[in-house]
Amino acid sequence: MIVGYARVSTTGQSLAVQQDELAKHGCERIFEDKATGTNRDRPGLTEMLGFVREGDMIVVSRLDRFARSLSDLFQMLDTLTAKGVAFQCLHQSIDTGTSTGKLTLAILGAVAEFENDLRKERQREGIAKAKASGTYKGRKPNIDLAMLHDLKDAGLGPSAIARQMGINRQSVYRLLNV
Repeated sequence: MIVGYARVSTTGQSLAVQQDELAKHGCERIFEDKATGTNRDRPGLTEMLGFVREGDMIVVSRLDRFARSLSDLFQMLDTLTAKGVAFQCLHQSIDTGTSTGKLTLAILGAVAEFENDLRKERQREGIAKAKASGTYKGRKPNIDLAMLHDLKDAGLGPSAIARQMGINRQSVYRLLNV
């Protein structure tokens, strides 16, 4: 069975382009996620990895839609290989059923991780420069502060408030000036 996987980083983005590509490639079932690549909680990916069986092939449009990092990529590919599942990436023309495909995958994975590291480094430098000049204010919280204070007044602790609001516990401490 040919199985597809599509992922976009935010809920505002559309999966349609990837879904069309995967359908044209003959995917009989397509699993999807709307989550950043760095997010470990990707239910569609988890479901797909549990769904595939020996002889199946997983197809993705681009490598960065599948794995968070090079080590993550190789860990998932090891899992797939152990299950007898092949992997194919359409845009990078990778097919793990061939030796050349495996080599290409390793090289592209290393380049992608290198580019990601460079992007993070530039971002950190830009933030440091903005902080030094006093122009960096950070991201504005998209949090209902009234609800946060109501939950605190109701006797909930920071951990319970964080769970209820779907935010990080440290954010609760920061916003409550605890």
